[in-house]
Formats: sequence, structure tokens, C-alpha cells
Amino acid sequence: MSELRFDGQVIVVTGAGGGLGKAYALFFGSRGASVVVNDLGGSFKGEGNSTKAADVVVDEIKAAGGKAVANYDSVENGDRIIETAIQNYGRIDVLLNNAGILRDISFKNMKDQDWDLIINVHVKGSYKCARAAWPYFRKQKYGRVINTASAAGLFGSFGQCNYSAAKLAMVGFTETLAKEGAKYNIHANVIAPIAASRMTQTVMPPDILENLKPDWVVPLVAVLVHKDSDENGAIYEVGGGHIAKLRWERASGLLLKADDSYTPGAILKRWPEISNFRDADHPTGVADFMGLLEKSMKMGPNDKGETLDFKGKVALVTGGGAGIGRAYCLAFAKYGASVVVNDLMNPDDVVQEIQKMGGKAVGVKASAEDGEAVVKGAIDAFGRIDIIINNAGILRDKAFTNMEDKMWDQVMNVHLRGTYKVTKAAWPYMLNQKYGRIVNTTSTSGIYGNFGQANYAAAKCGILGFSRALAREGAKYNIFVNTIAPNAGTAMTRTIMPEEMVQAFKPDYIAPLVVALSSDKVPKPPTGNLYEVGSGWVGRTRWQRTGGHGFPIDVKLTPEEVLKNWNDITNFDDGRADHPEDSQDGLKSIMANMQNKKGRASKKSEPAGEVNQEILDNIEAAKKTKAQGTEFKYEEKDVILYNLGIGAKKSDLPYVFEGDENFQALPTFGVVPFFSAETPYSIDSVVPNFSPMMLLHGEQYLEIAQYPIPTSGTLVSYPELLEVVDKGSAAILKSGTTTFNKETGKKVFYNEMTAFIRGSGGFGGQKKPADRGPSTAANNAPSRSPDFVLEEKTTEEQAVLYRLSGDYNPLHVDPAFSKMGGFKVPILHGLCFFGIAAKAVYGKYGAFKNIKVRFAGTVLPGQTLVTEMWKEGNKVLFQTKVKETGKLAISGGGAELVDGSVAKL
Repeated sequence: MSELRFDGQVIVVTGAGGGLGKAYALFFGSRGASVVVNDLGGSFKGEGNSTKAADVVVDEIKAAGGKAVANYDSVENGDRIIETAIQNYGRIDVLLNNAGILRDISFKNMKDQDWDLIINVHVKGSYKCARAAWPYFRKQKYGRVINTASAAGLFGSFGQCNYSAAKLAMVGFTETLAKEGAKYNIHANVIAPIAASRMTQTVMPPDILENLKPDWVVPLVAVLVHKDSDENGAIYEVGGGHIAKLRWERASGLLLKADDSYTPGAILKRWPEISNFRDADHPTGVADFMGLLEKSMKMGPNDKGETLDFKGKVALVTGGGAGIGRAYCLAFAKYGASVVVNDLMNPDDVVQEIQKMGGKAVGVKASAEDGEAVVKGAIDAFGRIDIIINNAGILRDKAFTNMEDKMWDQVMNVHLRGTYKVTKAAWPYMLNQKYGRIVNTTSTSGIYGNFGQANYAAAKCGILGFSRALAREGAKYNIFVNTIAPNAGTAMTRTIMPEEMVQAFKPDYIAPLVVALSSDKVPKPPTGNLYEVGSGWVGRTRWQRTGGHGFPIDVKLTPEEVLKNWNDITNFDDGRADHPEDSQDGLKSIMANMQNKKGRASKKSEPAGEVNQEILDNIEAAKKTKAQGTEFKYEEKDVILYNLGIGAKKSDLPYVFEGDENFQALPTFGVVPFFSAETPYSIDSVVPNFSPMMLLHGEQYLEIAQYPIPTSGTLVSYPELLEVVDKGSAAILKSGTTTFNKETGKKVFYNEMTAFIRGSGGFGGQKKPADRGPSTAANNAPSRSPDFVLEEKTTEEQAVLYRLSGDYNPLHVDPAFSKMGGFKVPILHGLCFFGIAAKAVYGKYGAFKNIKVRFAGTVLPGQTLVTEMWKEGNKVLFQTKVKETGKLAISGGGAELVDGSVAKL
């Protein structure tokens, strides 16, 4: 394949002083392009400026024989950046909108400056540069634009409401540019890169950063902006040697009769159908609402279901004076809510309408941009706020080539900033009362882009990104956030729909979904979702992602190699596509590729079920290999430290005072010596594509061979591989470790650990694990009420304390590392809450000779563990829940008691 060249082309790269932008600039400079290296030279938080960063890159390009010129303007002055290209080279062919900053902060602590800076740099900056380049693109009938999203935008990220909003805004903006530019051979695509930069250094550990070089992103972008590329309006996830394509997937959904029987209760009664993706489509625009309405009209009346009751609740509706907003206000009043009608023009008519029907309502005449005043109206009138429907909006439609900054700013401010401002003002009240329901309004123009609506599409898709991030922050406080894309006739849509269609699409057929989402009746998951709605129809919309292609990370990636594997990257129909829901899902393919080395195909590119004889031979050899033995020396203080790590209190003298006559190690101390034992095999030799980031601790089994457990001494542990089970998309690795007392030679402990390794299956191995009695028993909890329940609140320092017993994984102490793993704070070790649960069993029923658990969920330090126990003969079955979430942390727990056991505490 001939080399992709860019001779004679002029490429503008924003934020090109370092990281990904620098990699772009150097690459295109080496492939014949003239490069405008733009960098303001500020910090990753957007502070300060300097010419040095851009100058260094320009000098490097020139030293290699390339052509480059520096520009030091902020992207908010995009016209100056593009003018640099025109003045120096007379044209512009490619624009890479790459500049970015981070101002991560929880929503409750976010200030307007944190919001505005992010939106201005990422969203307005991209608009300004693209708008300045657009006339030149149109005139020469050629142009390529790459805009930059992120996993935070695609899925929402805790502590990044501003960044998530900005990054998903890029999707709606790009899709609109793609539609407007197509006839002029102007293509726009958007990438969600994972690449090491000044920004990611704050949230990723060094070993991961090493494999996330910007060099992995550049080849995809080179392919997309090449003159021979037909790709337009597409979304790609890229990094760490893996590339995949994303698109929207819309459920077939729920269709009901659009009449008076179309109620919130009718929707809730058939809620699962909303997420029916069996006959999903993959749209690039609005659903066939006229066809849906025709089908709806032929249906019989609906079962109205349960009548919802909003008495005592206060609902605020922005843009509530007319159209859809008015329908919302009347619906909430009908079901008993006190309604705050916010409208910049005239809220009073709707207020009077509600009062005449016997309801409670007040009007607040203010712009949604003045969120404090809007929310103050609710608090002054009713003393609380429970529900926000962010509905206010305007249109300033114009072809992108004629769009003016004022049109852009007005739409962004009312829709996106207005949604932020109203929600921000209400957030403290919702946090305080640990209750809130928020429904934000996007549109199909935002999700799919729409000709003449670059401003509106960016704002509306930005609202979706904001909602997804906010849903993650609000969930633990019982604040649920969802987003709807309504199709209804309003004052806005009258400008783009025939009147008869406007009448057919009544707002009355939107309101029931909004009311249902604002209730306490929505089945799980009740937050963070996107719904398209209208004409008696509701359907959930989600991402679909190709299986993509993983390239070996020890081989330099080129655009030509990307092109060779283009079908793998873009194929949605080969059975490998998935539906990522969060940032962790978004990273899994990239992380799975971390161990993809030359000569070893990545999981994503292997044929399903192919026998990997090398792996099978390695497994058999590993099973036969004997460990040399790993010594573990410990003292009484180590026993005390472990006991404290699993929740022993100062009053529990047998656990914390070596002078107590009953001083003892809690039985699960047995997991400590095995943990550091050296295995006689390496995991990456017995499973394909192994990455530590993809390993989950699935089950733990422990035998205590002797009581009392020595409180000091030297133990020797001998690990062995028991089996590796092939589950197709994953592998299950079971290992056993026997621990002896070095002095006496007697067996003290036996541990069996089950590890679930995502992305490491498909090698043709055994399909089912062997039955080994108690270590593999299911231990299903009985259906009757527990015989005994014990609650124990963990401390904020629990993970920090427990790690001193030997598990130093930074996931349990370093916020930056845990955030990389998809957790907002460092999580508790699984073996720590295993010990806490076992301590509860030991305290109630006495010594046990073995104990087995299945890890079912995560625990955050400070949460309360509730262990439920059932005694069945000589065995105690148990499970442990997190009180704050109601979710299981441990399931399938079973402990066989020592004969004659009695309660210990």
C-alpha cells in the first residue's frame, strides 16, 4: 500500500504545543503538509499563556525538513488562527480541533467560571475555528474537520459535568457539520481519544500512560482527513492500539394509543418495552413519527395503570408558559404537584389555568440563564424543590456558512448554560433533602445533527453529556437525571413543520413520559438514560460500538495499517458489537489490548472459538509445575494490624491486645500469607491477551487447618494452578495455595482463589469448572428471613489501614488510579470486606473449618455492611449487602463450622 501523503495541504492543529496536538503536528509535517501549530501556552486548567510550547514544535518540524508556522491565539479567537494559515500558505485543508483544558470538580462545588471556561475552550473554540475555516472549505470544495470528544462526554463522568457537556456537544456539532458539508466535499468526524497528555497525567497511573501514547491516535486521524476518505459524520473511540466505531442505536420501543388513556401509569405498566432493542434501528435522524402516529390511532385504549400521586412535591418547569412546557405544568398539577411555571415571556396564563382547576402554582418571569432567581421563586413559594424539567429553549437556525457568533451564543446560553444554571441553583436543596428528579431536554437535532442547526445541535447534545455526568453524581443521593428528545408541535417547531403536523403531534403525548420519569416508580436503572418520545411512542437510545481492531502495542502503528484493517474497525454486523454504558465500558477494549504484542493476535481480531494450542499446552505444563515456596514471617503486631483492618474495635481485646489471655488471629488472617506467594507460572502464559486491568477477583475459599492460629512465626506457601476455564469472552483462572508452619511442618491454611479475566477467553479450553466440594459450592441463601443480621459500618480509613496487611494495589488508596478504574473514590479491598463478613459469622457462631464467598460488588470506605446469616445444620450460609445502596457485596457465602463451635464475641 502506498504511503498516505498530504503534500500541498495546509493543516491547522489547535492545542499543538504538547501531547496529542504535538503528535498530530509532527506527523503531518513529516507527510508533506504545511502545519499551523496553534497553542496558547497555558496550563491544562486554562491559566496563563506562553509562546514557547508552539515554537518548540515548529522548530522540530522545520529541523526535520518540514513546513510549519506558530500561532499563539486562544481558540476563542479562531478567526486569527485560520488567518495565520491563509496569510502564510494561502489556504486551509484540514482543521484538527484538539485544544482542551480540564477543571474537574464535583457539581456541588462547581463555580460558573469552571463551567464557562470549559465550554468556551472546547465548544466555542471548536465552533470559532470551524466557522472561520468554512468559507475557504466551501470555496475550494474541499475540507476535513476532526473534533474531539472523550469517554467523559460519551458516557458521563463523575466530577466532570462541565467537561462531559462540552465533549458530547462535539458530537452534535460534528454531525451537523457533516450534513451541511457533504455536498461541498467537506467531511467532519469526531474522535474520543484515550492518550497521555498533561490532562490525563492527573488521572492515570504512569504504567498505563506509557501504553497510551498519542502515536496510537494519530494514524486514525490521518486516515479520516485524507482526501481519499469517504467517512463523514462518524464517531470513533481510539487509544492504546485499539480503534472502534460508535453509532446510535434506537429501541423499537413502546407504542400506545395516543389519546386520553395515554397516562404515566400506562407507560410504567409496560416500561420494559421502552428498552426493547430486538428490532432496533441505527438512525441518523428523527423517527417516523407520522407513521407511528398512524399506527397509534388504530390501537385500542390503553390500560391506564397506576395513578401517580405528587402531593407534597414541587415541580419546576422552565419554558412553562406555552407549548410542551405548558403541557408539563398542567400534567404535574393534575397529579397533585405544586407547580412553578417559569417563562421569560408569560408564565401567568398557565398559573391561572392551574389555579382554576384547583391546583397550586406560581409564576417566575425570568430567563433560565438566571437560574438562582428561577429556583428562588420555588423556594419562596413552597419551601422546597423536588422536580426540575429543563425545557426552556430558542431557535436561531442558520446555515453554518452564515451563522453569526450572536446566534451561536444565544442558543448555547439558553439551552446548555440555562440547564446548568437552573440545576446548579436547585442542587443544594436536592442534596439536603436526599431527593430530586431532573428531566433535561435534548433533541434529535442534537443526537443526530441537523442541517442549519450547528448551534442547536451542539447545545442539545451538550445537555445529554451534562445529564449523564450529573446522573452519576446524583444517584447516591436519590437524585435521578434523565434526558428526553421530544417530538411535538410547539412555537419553535411551527417554523419548520406544517401546521397540520404540528396539531397531530400534541405536547400532551410527551408529558406522560416526563411525569413518569419524575416519579418514584421507574424500574432500575432509573437514571442516566436517553429517551426519544412522541405520538404515543417512547424508545430508549443508546450507543452501539463495533468490536473494532487491536494493533500490537510493541509495533509502531501507521495509517496504512489502519486502512488494512478498516473493515474490522467499522463492522457492526460481525457479532462482536457491544453497547457501552459508562467510562469503564468505554475503556475495556483499550485496556484489553494492553498485552497485545507482536505475533499474538488481540482478542478482538481472533476468530471466536479458535483453539490456541500454545495456551492449552502452557496450562497443562503450569498445572504440573511445583512452587518453590514463599516464606511469610510475622509478629503479633501483624496479627493486630490485620484484625484492625477488618474492623476490630479497641474494646475487642482478644483481637487488639497481645497481653489478653485469649489473644488470637481472626481466622481469615489465612488470606494474608497466601497473597504474596510467588506462583510457579505467569498468568499471561496461560490465558491470551492478559491485562491486570481486566482481572476481577471472583471467589475466595479458605480452609483453616488448625486452631488456635499461631500469632507469630514463619509460614511457607505453595501456590499451584488448578484449572483455566474458557468462557468465550473471558477466562476463569482457579489457583490453590497451601500454607505450612515452617517450624512444625503442619498445614495451617489452604486458599483457593477464582479470578475472572475479561477479554482472555476464546482459546479452546475446558468449558466448565470442576466440582471440588466446599470450595465450589453455590451456597444459595434460603428464601426465609435470616436467622441473624449484623451491621458494621466501615471507616473512611478502612482501605488505607487494610492495605498495610500486604495488598498495596493503588486502586484502594490513590484517587487518580481509582478514577482511571471508573470509581469516584478508592474502593475497599474485596478480601477486607470478606474478612468483615467472616468476622460477623465467627462472632455469632464460632470457629469454622472453611469459608467460601463470591464477590458480587464494590464497597466504598465509610459504607455500612449488612451481613445476613442462616444456620443450616453445621453450615452457616450468609450474604453481605451495602446498606447505603442495597446492593450485594458478597453472595454465595458459606462457612462449615468446627464441631462444638460457640460464639466468640
